[in-house]
Amino acid sequence: MDALTICFLCGVMLLLLAATLSVFVLRRYIDSGVDPAIVDTFRSRIRAWWVLFGSLVCAFWFGHLATTVLFFILSICALREYITLTPKSPVDHRTLFWIYVFFTPLQFIMVGVNPEWFHVGFGLLPYQIFSLLLPGYVFLVLPGFMAVSGDPKRFLERIAKLQLGLIVCVYCLSYVPALLTLDLPQPILPAESATAEMLEHGLEKPLIETLAPQDTVVVNLTSVPDESPTLPQTSFLSTLTVSGRHWRLLFFFIVIVQLGDVFQYLWSQASARHVVAPNINATRTWEGVFGGATTTALLGVSLWYFTPFPKWWEPGLIALVASLMGFVGNMTMSAIKRDRGVGGYGSLISGHGGILDRIDSLCFAAPVFYHLVWAFSR
Repeated sequence: MDALTICFLCGVMLLLLAATLSVFVLRRYIDSGVDPAIVDTFRSRIRAWWVLFGSLVCAFWFGHLATTVLFFILSICALREYITLTPKSPVDHRTLFWIYVFFTPLQFIMVGVNPEWFHVGFGLLPYQIFSLLLPGYVFLVLPGFMAVSGDPKRFLERIAKLQLGLIVCVYCLSYVPALLTLDLPQPILPAESATAEMLEHGLEKPLIETLAPQDTVVVNLTSVPDESPTLPQTSFLSTLTVSGRHWRLLFFFIVIVQLGDVFQYLWSQASARHVVAPNINATRTWEGVFGGATTTALLGVSLWYFTPFPKWWEPGLIALVASLMGFVGNMTMSAIKRDRGVGGYGSLISGHGGILDRIDSLCFAAPVFYHLVWAFSR
């Protein structure tokens, strides 16, 4: 990690410390005028954020592969919570076995290893194979696995629920560590660094005609050797080079999605006149959705310095879309809980459900965030 990344992480830690201290003070003084239910909600969220923050910092310290393993573990736990709530036949255990021991690990292996080995191109839009594995191939195999089991009862319902769980808990969540594999544009180098880089790739110094005032290197293309320099070959197990910009991008995504949930909740509490869906989530209002998304967009703009985006409005737009997708994820997973008649997906976090209750927004926002960053980085 570079100094800028460390400063970003320290800023997040200070924010968590301030939030923890504020909740502690509010709990000590019950007569402060704040609804105790809101204080308890934030206390549970802050506890979960500390766990997530500590896990991410440890994973960042050990590198890209450790981060991928962390989200693989989160994916397995979230999928287990989801499958526990959905009805299934005893004959589906064979299919679940292959999902747990083969398809889910394979999805994250394709994210964690050198991406050049799992990369194809379709026209102007490049795809890594991990983007096609589950929705393109596994979804064709799973119905066959369940069909040969011999139980046709509620077959469509069982396969649909299983595929939704794979999309949300495995496919979407795998896009979070995949942010570290994006080909982000390099920052503009000074003239001296650009000259050294050209010499390193085999261009002779007399070929450089002039240096423009804006540190732009002008090269006489007619004098460039016919044969292009040979780049070193990458091996299957070679470690992916991840810069500080990649780490900040990943942490930027997690921060805006988590704080986007908080802003939507606060705006909804401030104006509870137009509830979006009372039977699904009575705490979300249209004022909260758009007010929270706008606040999240402003937060994205304020964090522009820590992002790899060249224009100030790009992180704001991406934060706005990520906040809206987080709302979609929160409502979708809440609808599933209401359908099953439960208050949470698990009891890992005391008073605030399981892992899937805390990462549902991340799951739905991750693929859209990934592709928006790819589009802006072009």
